[in-house]
Amino acid sequence: MLDLWAASDAEPTHTDDLASLTRLMDADAEALVVAVDNGIVVGSVVAGWDGWRGSIYRLVVAPSHRHCGLGRQLLERAEGSLQERGATRLAAIVVRSDDRAVGFWRSTGWSEQHDRVRFVHG
Repeated sequence: MLDLWAASDAEPTHTDDLASLTRLMDADAEALVVAVDNGIVVGSVVAGWDGWRGSIYRLVVAPSHRHCGLGRQLLERAEGSLQERGATRLAAIVVRSDDRAVGFWRSTGWSEQHDRVRFVHG
C-alpha cells in the first residue's frame, strides 16, 4: 500500500507510514478498499466514516492500471461502503494542483465546492 502511494505521484502526507496505516485499520477495518492484480496492490481508497460524514481520501491507482475504470470502481465501492454504514453526505479531499486528480473527480459527477476553504492542523 505504502509503495503504491509513493509510486503514484500522490502528494505525500505525514500519515504515509506503517504505524498510521495500522492505526487506521485498528480503528476502522472497513476504511481501506484495495485493488489487487496478480498479488500486487494496484489501487486503493480510504473511505472514512465518523458517524456524521463520509470522507474519501487517498484514491490512488498505479500508473500501469490507469484509464481502465479502476478509479471509478474503487470510488463506487467506497461510496457504497460509506452509504451502507449510514453516510448520506460524502466529501473528498483532492489536491487542487493535481490536474490529473481534479480531472478525474470532475468526471465523476461530484460537485466541486468553490465557496469553502479547508483548514488543517498537523
